[in-house]
Amino acid sequence: MRGCELLGLLLGLRGASAISLDSKPGHSATIPSWNIQSSAKAGNDLKTLSKTGVDTSSWHHINSSRCTLTGCLLQEGVYHEEDWFYSENLKSVDASQFRVPWLYRNEFSLELSPGKHYFLQTHGITSKADIFINGNQIANNLTQAGSYAGHKYDVSDILDKQNALVVRVYPTDYNYDFALGFVDWNPYPPDNGTGVWRDIELKQTGPVALDTLRVITEIDLPSNSPTANVTLKSTAQNLEAHEVIVELNGKVTSECGQSYTWKQTVTLGALQSKELVLSTTLKKPKIWWPQQWGKQPLYTGQLSVSVKDEVSDEVNAKFGIRKVASKVNSHNDTIFHVNGLPFQVLGGGYSADMFLRWDSEKFTKQAQLTLDLGGNTIRLEGKNEHPELYEIADKLGLMVLAGWECCDKWEAWSFNPDLAVKVEWTAKDYAIANASVKHEISMQQNHPSMLGFLVGSDYWPDDRAAAIYYSAFKESGWQIPVIASASKRSYPKIFGPSGMKMDGPYDWVPPNYWYNVEPSEDRLGAAFGFGSELGAGVGTPEMSSLKKFLSKEDLDDLWKKPNKGLYHMSTNVSSFYNRKIYNDGLWARYGAPTSLEDYLQKAQMMDYEATRSQFESVSAFWNKERPATGLIYWMLNNAWPSLHWNLFDYYLHPAGSYFGAKVGSRLEHVAYDYLKKSVYLINHSIDKNGTRTVSVDVIDKNGKSLYSTTKTIETKPNTSRNIFDISKPLKSATDVVFLRITLATTDEKTVLSRNVYWLAKDLDILDWEDSDWFFTPVTKYANYSALNKLQSAEVSVSTRAAKDKKQGATIILENKSSVPAVFVALNLVDKDGQDVLPVLWSDNYVTLWPREKLELTVEGAGAAAVEVKGKNLQSAKVSI
Repeated sequence: MRGCELLGLLLGLRGASAISLDSKPGHSATIPSWNIQSSAKAGNDLKTLSKTGVDTSSWHHINSSRCTLTGCLLQEGVYHEEDWFYSENLKSVDASQFRVPWLYRNEFSLELSPGKHYFLQTHGITSKADIFINGNQIANNLTQAGSYAGHKYDVSDILDKQNALVVRVYPTDYNYDFALGFVDWNPYPPDNGTGVWRDIELKQTGPVALDTLRVITEIDLPSNSPTANVTLKSTAQNLEAHEVIVELNGKVTSECGQSYTWKQTVTLGALQSKELVLSTTLKKPKIWWPQQWGKQPLYTGQLSVSVKDEVSDEVNAKFGIRKVASKVNSHNDTIFHVNGLPFQVLGGGYSADMFLRWDSEKFTKQAQLTLDLGGNTIRLEGKNEHPELYEIADKLGLMVLAGWECCDKWEAWSFNPDLAVKVEWTAKDYAIANASVKHEISMQQNHPSMLGFLVGSDYWPDDRAAAIYYSAFKESGWQIPVIASASKRSYPKIFGPSGMKMDGPYDWVPPNYWYNVEPSEDRLGAAFGFGSELGAGVGTPEMSSLKKFLSKEDLDDLWKKPNKGLYHMSTNVSSFYNRKIYNDGLWARYGAPTSLEDYLQKAQMMDYEATRSQFESVSAFWNKERPATGLIYWMLNNAWPSLHWNLFDYYLHPAGSYFGAKVGSRLEHVAYDYLKKSVYLINHSIDKNGTRTVSVDVIDKNGKSLYSTTKTIETKPNTSRNIFDISKPLKSATDVVFLRITLATTDEKTVLSRNVYWLAKDLDILDWEDSDWFFTPVTKYANYSALNKLQSAEVSVSTRAAKDKKQGATIILENKSSVPAVFVALNLVDKDGQDVLPVLWSDNYVTLWPREKLELTVEGAGAAAVEVKGKNLQSAKVSI
């Protein structure tokens, strides 16, 4: 329970819950469980239903504090996720049952204390709600509206020892309501996310109540500043009809227990509200860094108010000391700075669960996978989730770009021509937006992981909404960049230009696409500027995942009907309902698949080269005259099992797209520019420098050496540069060749990056003039068909316990052949042959040179064996 204590909390699903608030005012209790029922069955007499003693034995009993209607019913076992996700079963769910209001009800007992005040706090209910307690209406659906609109209601005069709370939620329509939609990402949930999706809390205070704590930090970075100024702010409200003298106490505590305390006295008039401010100076503060750059020390801020020596209210917050800024450079591109240093954003677009179910353990794993592949940021397009997301990001050092979503009510502006249904904002909508932004600010602003907030996605807010947003950020003391939108279409003057581009692609493009940056006005998503959402549309799950959600007929369609619309792609009215563009490339470049297994292997190679080149090109062009300042890959993960748009699948299984991105995002790396045929030295760190050895080797498909060279070079932190040209040795290639580039320390011979490419004689030829918003056509495809005729390779596989003693192992691969072992994929399984998930590999989908020996490390709990397969070797399974 976030920052609060609950003592003696008893769960009674059919009876009453006993909510015991701590005897010290200022603590909150979350409504722990719900009985839910359709109004079509329970009726709409909320005055009666919100009185104690109502028989709810026929209702659904949900042991959860927050869930949408579908999320609740899935939890209770009325429906099952694996059934809904399998094939096209979701189509058959009766969505009409969710087109009427539903009721959430809870009975609770409470020991009331004399002289205390009680507040019911909401944090957003979808789409809107009426709220009743003990026969009294405390909110209607005009006030309590919007998925992010949090409100506080004084219920001091309504509560009794025995209480009944009823929340009537109204059906959600993304065109008319401020909700959490999925645009064209996946089919919509049957209830459109309707329900009490965030916690509802009951808070107890004395005569003076505090609003959310806001922590403002000031420090001079990147210099090694010996001090940091910390200000604690909150709005105090005198709840009494007479003047009170308040003692204000502030406290800041470090993780090691060092505390700073200070106080002051203020006077509040009858029913007066006043902003309270306490500031102090921290000596030798611990600085919070993104994970790749340093550690993540956190502080705890606490502000309390006392009246007549008795604590009346108290608010707490974790925070970190760091500095985030952004600017629009001379090319009209946004560039971020963290702690005074230029920060190249490498990340992906995050999706909430389709049914808005929150799982802290799963998100932690998703964040760990993101960091493992070299990502440093996630973008939340309208999926701002719960406080736990930001807390986890703080602890792990993962940056977060939050903001509103596109393509529905959030962007129903007169100047937006893209909406199928456009219901422009009215006065009440601006009020909902105001409540929404203020609530999200209060949730996010103390978190050091916050990188920025986008008040628009595809389109910028109109001037009236922009003024509302601007005022809310300014009044809160918000210190993080606020950006007008994720595109460069236009902007409100109050925020200035966004400096972000959203020109695609979203579907497959070949690897050389990203390196072709000139002329920039025609090169759309290529590696320059800040790409707020773009990718090659890949993310094909492996067979073990596919069998969990596709029928045999569905699996056959993947390779036998390459142009067919697929339910596990985007929505059926989307440009991404089929894999035609992707499959056109696969068939032309790698040859027509001969089986499902052959199709999936070719797909993994397509996915790998697509994501590797995208992440490598952005990394390589960090220091270009017009730099690539950031990349948000579309997407990081999926709301449900999907056939595209991910770096790891719904089940957290990493495949080709993941390991391509992982190679392309390494902290120190060497990358190949497909267009210029040159090698780039990349250094994403802020502290690693010195002499490095770069080795370049080229062989043909039969293992014959065509070129080999080694070069010693100096690397510098946070830079990338072109170090040499290899176009000449590659000119002689008449068929597919393999290029290996290795980066190692000169002294210890430690390999920092090993990178193998398969290269065709000619590049894919792009038709830039015919580009659409989601892809650029290819007029002539590169020919990789020679890969279907490789000589067989023999690879031995052995294992040993991992040196770091974690749950894992070292896998030793040795190519015993005189030919390369191509695209060797490894999969960790348990004793039942099921995937070990999550799993962290040092590398995977690797290509071995003739006679080469390679060691890979892997972490995964419960592993019994490793499965091995490759383009030109027999599949095998080796016990661990």
